[in-house]
Amino acid sequence: MANFRSGRVGEQMKKELSQLIQTEIKDPRIGFITVTGVDVTNDLSQAKVYLSVMGNEEQKEQSMKALEKASGFLRSEIGKRIRLRHTPELLFKIDSSIEYGSHIEKLLGEIRDRDNN
Repeated sequence: MANFRSGRVGEQMKKELSQLIQTEIKDPRIGFITVTGVDVTNDLSQAKVYLSVMGNEEQKEQSMKALEKASGFLRSEIGKRIRLRHTPELLFKIDSSIEYGSHIEKLLGEIRDRDNN
């Protein structure tokens, strides 16, 4: 039962965070960010927010710093929108799976090209 609730809360948080980051956060350091997932602990005390951040390493770092600064606002808004008594602490993590997948595709393409020649 607890796993179902934490999963449901995570999906709702993902939806709300995506909207908040795109429309409410006006920090110029935030680049193109996509919320790829949210894992909430069973006791709803913490939420790991996985983000795909476009740009070079410095741009990614600046975006993450801006999100950390806005985490109080985001947490407050999430609590209001989802109507949670205790809103989970937000822990932001970069999700590099899209970049990794792209790199693997490139390598596979090079192998296919080599085998065809």
